[in-house]
Amino acid sequence: MTFMIYGANGYTGELIAREAVKRGMKPILAGRSQNKVKPLADELDLVCRTFSLADKKSMDYTLKEVDFVIHCAGPFSLTSTQMVNGCLRTGTHYLDITGEIQVFEEMAARDQKAKDAGIMVMPGVGFDVVPTDCLGRHLKDRLPEADSLTLAFYGLGRISHGTQSTMTMNVGNGGAIREDGIIKSVPAAYETKEIDFGEVTKKAVTIPWGDVSTSFYTTGIPNIKVFTVLPEKQLKLLKMSRYLGWLLATGPIQSYLQGQIPEGGPSEEEREQGKTYLWGRVEDKNGNAVESRLQGPEGYKFTMLTALRITERLLEGEFKTGFQTPAGCYGAELVMEIEGVKKADD
Repeated sequence: MTFMIYGANGYTGELIAREAVKRGMKPILAGRSQNKVKPLADELDLVCRTFSLADKKSMDYTLKEVDFVIHCAGPFSLTSTQMVNGCLRTGTHYLDITGEIQVFEEMAARDQKAKDAGIMVMPGVGFDVVPTDCLGRHLKDRLPEADSLTLAFYGLGRISHGTQSTMTMNVGNGGAIREDGIIKSVPAAYETKEIDFGEVTKKAVTIPWGDVSTSFYTTGIPNIKVFTVLPEKQLKLLKMSRYLGWLLATGPIQSYLQGQIPEGGPSEEEREQGKTYLWGRVEDKNGNAVESRLQGPEGYKFTMLTALRITERLLEGEFKTGFQTPAGCYGAELVMEIEGVKKADD
């Protein structure tokens, strides 16, 4: 099987491309701008393709060259629909690294179309949402009657330009939890909670993380909340957005905020030194509860490693057609196949 990385010139796309080559893979590198993609392709001795997602003819021509695509060009709420439509037309498996709830829900709604096309559609093959998805599945396996799931993560490291851009674009949209099987809009920073990650205890806040969508499909648990630890500056901005969300979402303010975001992301040294803590808890209606913890690499390294592990599984012919979540398709132990991941306790 062959594959393409679209958005290979972006921060995370380039990380995946470089590691893929180290592993002996030969992906096609693609993006909108030849000036941005070709230098990387030349350096890595890979084939380069350039096309706009609005150009169906060029996109379909290129997609027909490969068996699957890893879509890395966000914000995915603006780009994923066009790419998935191309994959449905050409019979090409689809992976992406999104963490946006609306994208997961849209992909879930494409389940039957993906099955009819004979392809797998799996958004969220990166840090969003592989480790948390696997942790949720693990907890469900430990307490099969669980009806509530709480997940939390704490990452030690900077975030990339693309991630900050997506977060800034959505700053006025509030938060989200899942309640009785339905995704419910809630105010930003809706709830705070002290989380014992094992080595450290931190105050965390609810965020609209992808698991609010995906964990429901993976586990069937109807009540889901996701927490993370945020720097004080970001937490203040979130709380401010409760009252000024409408203003923060306007064009002029968005242009200003987007313009303040620095390019790039964590350095190689930061990625190697960074660490991610994950915690989860499930409860059933009788008051029974279990908790589990994981530790893993820095978030962008995590994304690179999980995306490529799923790529390897696909290259080996392991996939299910239709909409899939990582742990739903490959099981809770998928995350344990990732270098640097360990169970902190059970």
